[in-house]
Amino acid sequence: MSAPADACIVVGRDGEDVELAHLDADGVEHRRQRLDASAFPRFVSDAESGPAPPRWVWSDTARRYPPLLAAGVRVRRCRDLRLCHAILRDSELVTETDAIRDAREWDAAPGPSDEADQALFSLGEDSAAASGTPDDLDGALREFVRQRAATRSAREPGRIDLLCAAESAGALVAAEMRAGGLPWDVPAHERMLEEILGRRPHAGGVPERMVALGADIRLLLEDPQASLDSPAKLLRSLHRVGVPARTTAKWELREFDHPVIEPLLEYKRLSRLLSANGWAWLAEWVQDGRFRPVYLPAGVVTGRWASSGGGALQIPRRLRAAVRADAGWTFVVADVAQLEPRVLAGMSSDRRLADAAHGHDLYAGIVDSGAVATRAEAKVAMLGAMYGSTTGESGRLLPRLAPGVPARDGPGRRRGPGRSGRRRRVDLARSLVPAGVTAVDADAAAGRRRDRHGRRARSGTSGRRGSGPVHAQLRRAGHRGRMGAGLAGRGQIASRAAASGPGCRGRPAIGSCAGPRAPPGVLPARRADRAHAASGMRMPPRRSSAKRRHPPAGCCSAGSRSTSRST
Repeated sequence: MSAPADACIVVGRDGEDVELAHLDADGVEHRRQRLDASAFPRFVSDAESGPAPPRWVWSDTARRYPPLLAAGVRVRRCRDLRLCHAILRDSELVTETDAIRDAREWDAAPGPSDEADQALFSLGEDSAAASGTPDDLDGALREFVRQRAATRSAREPGRIDLLCAAESAGALVAAEMRAGGLPWDVPAHERMLEEILGRRPHAGGVPERMVALGADIRLLLEDPQASLDSPAKLLRSLHRVGVPARTTAKWELREFDHPVIEPLLEYKRLSRLLSANGWAWLAEWVQDGRFRPVYLPAGVVTGRWASSGGGALQIPRRLRAAVRADAGWTFVVADVAQLEPRVLAGMSSDRRLADAAHGHDLYAGIVDSGAVATRAEAKVAMLGAMYGSTTGESGRLLPRLAPGVPARDGPGRRRGPGRSGRRRRVDLARSLVPAGVTAVDADAAAGRRRDRHGRRARSGTSGRRGSGPVHAQLRRAGHRGRMGAGLAGRGQIASRAAASGPGCRGRPAIGSCAGPRAPPGVLPARRADRAHAASGMRMPPRRSSAKRRHPPAGCCSAGSRSTSRST
């Protein structure tokens, strides 16, 4: 009798050896195998070239796959136990999650590949301990059994299986993209840097154009020792010449009409280029003509990819000319046609957003509505609404979407997990749980909401203000009394908001359900005054939205500045 075909092969490590468990289509183990690590790539290659390649089940693709790629071996299918564990742990479709949630050793960040351990000192017994996920065969088998049981208990197991397969495939793609790299023309990049910044400085130096700009700025600031790279010190220098900015953000500096503003903005632009994509970036991220960043599938709670260093997801427009196709190859450059808002419409099943983007330029439609003046502003505002931006240019433009874009009620009003502390589910099967709130807490909060709604229906009352799940989270952490009044100042209010979830970063109004909504990151005026009065902090002056001219010389004496700050 022939051995059953391998539907899955579970991979584990035991010292320098690789252990394999061969499973049939029902998940039943029928044999085990031990290989030397050096023989594993050849084994995988032979299995992949067979008539029915198996699905490889391993703890973490970011660890297991790079050594295979380095040996020239690619696999077609895998199951990334770490990524699938996160999906099953939080999914509201899964009814039996206790076993998954109890396996906390799988709640780990991706670990480095076996041949990428560059730590000066090892703090664990082996590389598996460094990654946080179990790397032994028995641990992987137990987790695989837990995941299969959780999937069978799901209300829609087909959706769960599809999402896990897609997530695991994305992990393979991420590893392959890093291994292949993006072809990068280093000489072209260096020429562009010299054209924009000037000649390359010595180690730790500043490019000549930034040196010249710095001298002009210090002259306009009337401060030869002004520190242009320290926001706090720069603000003091600006205040001395009559520019009462609160931050050094470019969107705020543009509101002031002063000769120092334009050269200062240009200096900040050059400084950003130097730090983000300058000569040091080239040395760190581009090797042998290839840009190899680290991609992180499901790097954010929605499942969207992220990157670890290198700015992999957004190459500056001015440097894209350095991306050159290899000899014999051609790059096809295409407009993704507002891909992210369209993906958002599909994930959230937002019909109004889908209709707004159907068959025409979504951003141009926002301009036509009168919400913003240019297509560039529409794009910044829409992406800021999608990703919860509350500061900078997108934070300034975001409130303008409300009257002009019907679908703004979806992303812009933040009905996501960060606003209410509750779990949300996107169209496939992924559930979103706020940062700092476990899935167990989300389930408990859902139960409390159901009980509260039942009581309201019986009593006909609306319930008291401030009784939502975010307040419950804060009460469990030991906070009492009215929100805002018990927190010392804006900084602590913002930090509490950040702790309550990704959608609330920078929002001082934590969990408030009543009253008019303020723009993102801004407390309504009277509540802000009360919070500052209770904290003992002096309230900074409010500014009008109109562009202000700097006051004439002599009107910003020390006394007037002191009075302004204490208003």
